[in-house]
Amino acid sequence: MQGEGKVKKGWLAVRVGDEDQPGGRFVIPIAYLYHPLFRRLLEAARDAYGYHSSGPLRLPCSVDEFLRLRALVERDTHPSSSSHRVHAGHLAPCTRAKVTS
Repeated sequence: MQGEGKVKKGWLAVRVGDEDQPGGRFVIPIAYLYHPLFRRLLEAARDAYGYHSSGPLRLPCSVDEFLRLRALVERDTHPSSSSHRVHAGHLAPCTRAKVTS
């Protein structure tokens, strides 16, 4: 989790979990947005909140789900650290409904 403040170039602030939940702000590399799992999460965010938002991008999942998703994307992005491939069955519940394969 990241504290409030400026975000470096190439990174994006996102907010996950309930609005009342402390520590739901994260900073992720923009490159993550191109990953299929994050694309599904962005579609879910669009469906839940629309295109308008003030502040960090809000993602419709819990902090635990987001951390799991981020770990899967990280593993998939850096295959040298793990040969595990990401499968739709590993998606967080907030994105599982979007799987059409």
